Amino acid sequence: MDKTEFTQIRRFIVKLGKMLHKYGTPAFRLEAYLMEVAEYFGVNASFISAPTSLTFVIWSDRHEEEYTHAARMTPGELDLNSLALTDELAVRLLAGKISIEDADKRLDEIDALKSPYGRFVTGLAFTTSTAAFATLMGAGVREIVISGILGLVVYLWTIWSEKSKRVKLMLEPVASFSTAFLAGLISHFVLPGINIWLIILSSLIILVPGLALSIGLAELSTRNLVSGTARVMDAIMQLFKLYFGAFLGIYLSVALLAEYTVEQPEAMPGWVQWLAVIVLSLGLVAIFRTQLRDLPWAVLATVVAYASTKMSSMYLEQGLGAFVGAFVLGVYANVFARVANKPSSIISMHGLIVLVPGSKTYIGLNSMISGQDFIQADHVGQETFLILMSLVAGLIFANVVAPTKKAL
Repeated sequence: MDKTEFTQIRRFIVKLGKMLHKYGTPAFRLEAYLMEVAEYFGVNASFISAPTSLTFVIWSDRHEEEYTHAARMTPGELDLNSLALTDELAVRLLAGKISIEDADKRLDEIDALKSPYGRFVTGLAFTTSTAAFATLMGAGVREIVISGILGLVVYLWTIWSEKSKRVKLMLEPVASFSTAFLAGLISHFVLPGINIWLIILSSLIILVPGLALSIGLAELSTRNLVSGTARVMDAIMQLFKLYFGAFLGIYLSVALLAEYTVEQPEAMPGWVQWLAVIVLSLGLVAIFRTQLRDLPWAVLATVVAYASTKMSSMYLEQGLGAFVGAFVLGVYANVFARVANKPSSIISMHGLIVLVPGSKTYIGLNSMISGQDFIQADHVGQETFLILMSLVAGLIFANVVAPTKKAL
């Protein structure tokens, strides 16, 4: 390996690592994957990944010079289409089907890709996903419709945040304030008696950092202490910002108008919740930018996770039911990874979204501060902690029982 070849290899590894970080890859998966690539190229390497930084140390036994690269990164967001394309490219490169020069150019092309679903479909996905989540939370027809409408408002803020750094920094409190204030106006002038807090939670569910919290705990369980701690604290701060914006919006609407009342909605038929799970999973396909060819497997992952959790919860405590759900989901995702030769996270993220207790964390925060429960939720703090631990344990057990060949 001459110096020119070593330079090409380390440039490719650095670019690959930055892109995988950008697509929301957890630290333990990112570091393991880069080590596999480095070993294939015959270079020694060490990597440190954190939500806001990425460090590379690469060297060769034939060269005394050690290359070190540290980069300031912004926390990654899920982009499963780009993640899948990047993994396919790496597979072709490691199989010798493409040169490292062509692979480097292809990485630039993948990095420039936009969502394959466009603005309209993604906006529709925000609307249907928030409405479906409200259904799963036991909302009535009025709350479901309003949640979907306000979910579209959240998406408009998300679009603006992509073009404005100032809006991106304040996305959570601004979006939650807008939805809370609008919900207050609707309650006063249009539909009195609606459950405002449930509507707010449902419309904001895409921004609630339940998934980030679970990933952070998974990183802590794999001894990625710096990355895990940073991700957990970032998720907690996002949660605080969401709640503060919602609290301010409700306070302002009450101060300008009047106190709101909440009426108990009529119970929905059981089959409606199953329909909501499917609608939610379809919406997540566009929001997570999942490839269309993986759509059936992604939807099935959501159904498998929800069904296994719901059935096991009939015989176990709800926290332990989440363990069964995470275990079954993990085995299913790892089998998919082996059969399809793709990262298991492409479909596991869809199932995790119905398991992570982000909503319960939000409910617990509201109960702690305001002393009010907007849905029936006893011991929500204890239950949230138990579910989080059950999810991490379930995924760990799944990786032992049915290990995947891929680090991603």
